[in-house]
Amino acid sequence: MKPGISRTDLAQLAMAFEVCAWNKPGNVDRCHDYPDTRLEHFLASVIYCRSAFEKAELRKGSVGSLIREATILTSRHKGGNTHFGAFILLIPLIMGGNIKEASEIVRQTTLEDALDFYDAFAYTAVRVREKDELDINNPKAKEELQRRKMTFFDLMKYSSTHDLVAREVTEGFTLTRYTADLIFLYQGDKNTISKVFLKLLSEYPDTFIEKKYGTRASELVREKAIMVMEGEITPLDLDEFCLDNGYNPGSLADIMISGLYIALGEGWDWDQ
Repeated sequence: MKPGISRTDLAQLAMAFEVCAWNKPGNVDRCHDYPDTRLEHFLASVIYCRSAFEKAELRKGSVGSLIREATILTSRHKGGNTHFGAFILLIPLIMGGNIKEASEIVRQTTLEDALDFYDAFAYTAVRVREKDELDINNPKAKEELQRRKMTFFDLMKYSSTHDLVAREVTEGFTLTRYTADLIFLYQGDKNTISKVFLKLLSEYPDTFIEKKYGTRASELVREKAIMVMEGEITPLDLDEFCLDNGYNPGSLADIMISGLYIALGEGWDWDQ
């Protein structure tokens, strides 16, 4: 980490670098927006969340309450859910300072963290599985959480079979670690972030796409990303395909942010 740079600074840099990178097929970037969500919304989100990150760095608050606070702060713009998944990853990482400590913090969460996390959903348009008894849209879901005495970790574990971000926080941030390692592997390339993102897209079906459009859609995007990696189509071809179909790999974008956060903290020199 560069002298004078805080964990909060690193997290904000990671968020800004991810959204400004180009080309990241299917997602908002410096060259295209969505009808209701623009680059400016993501950049506003980066700024708005700072006080929640600062509290996380000082350990003034719990995981659930700080995710809720960051989500409320960023709901001040009209661009919808911009960084909810990223907050789930970044808050424990900022609190812990490293992956090992972040994993332990998540394991020590409480029922109150789970309830706060559910409250945060009210400020997002995050899609969940239909007919799920813990569906946030079910008014009795919080009662069910309390009945089961589920912690935030328990809730993430419950969701991990169908949610890449939830799986990440319960399985030791393994994909975050892999992403950071890839960033160092591609160090010196001006398109580092785009190359790493494309590699992730070719290896992991994005669960955000899956929730909106089904398993086949997420697999199809992964297959086309492999075609890009093998030179059969261009990244712009994949980008056009995703945009035409509304496929936005948001879960892997969140993983990209947490990987950038770790890489920056370990000395990745983005400014060389």
